[in-house]
Amino acid sequence: MSDLENLVHAAWTDRTLLKSAPHAEAVRAAVDALDRGELRAAEKIGNAWCTNGWVKEAILLYFQLAGMETHSIGPFEFHDKIPLKRNLAAAGVRLVPPGTIRYSAFVERGAVVMPAYVNVGAHVGAGTMVDTWATVGSCAQVGKNVHLSGGVGLGGVLEPPSAQPVIIEDGAFIGSRCIVVESCIVEEQAVLGAGVVLTASTPIIDVTSAEERVLKGRVPARSVVIPGMRTKKFPAGEYQTPCALIIGQRNASTDLKTSLNEALRDYGIAG
Repeated sequence: MSDLENLVHAAWTDRTLLKSAPHAEAVRAAVDALDRGELRAAEKIGNAWCTNGWVKEAILLYFQLAGMETHSIGPFEFHDKIPLKRNLAAAGVRLVPPGTIRYSAFVERGAVVMPAYVNVGAHVGAGTMVDTWATVGSCAQVGKNVHLSGGVGLGGVLEPPSAQPVIIEDGAFIGSRCIVVESCIVEEQAVLGAGVVLTASTPIIDVTSAEERVLKGRVPARSVVIPGMRTKKFPAGEYQTPCALIIGQRNASTDLKTSLNEALRDYGIAG
């Protein structure tokens, strides 16, 4: 892929190169490889996630190359630059109408997308459930056997290309109406109770020991998290501002699916 990377990055640096056939074709080839799952906007190497900025550059450049087209599917009409993903049966992906997966997103075999939305450059792992009205934003990386409950919003992070996308690792359970944005990462098998909001500046407070431990942008593996509030002083007075509370850990000794439900019950969390 090094030749593609060099051509795409050169076109990103100098947009006039998009008029050159080799550079334009490199952009299209990169986006097509992304659609097939051969490229990813970010990937885990060892214990660290690495963002492939040039892949995100290719997506942004593709918008400049593509023209507006009308796409008709049954009674539905779309007018956009990005077509819908095709050949879902061959890919082993269940998509329930009127759910949408856009071209350049990759969904692994065995995943289920209810009437939800998977945006450009996203990656959804095998066995994952994207439940009703959930949104998987641009370039978001969702692992295997994840459950995104109804109304979950994973933010898109396309620009700047170097920015890490939102990442939900394998086995995580994201409760109803949770919001995860601004490059936040939820590590393996963590559980977010309903309504948790995570931004880059949201305090994620571990309250399981005598002294609190404050994190930002990352939920540690197997943590059980609920919405919280904390007092903050402003010139006008003291007000409650949102935070997230780590109140425990999932029980690693139980069956995975059972432990998801048990974690919610044990800590009194709504899924």
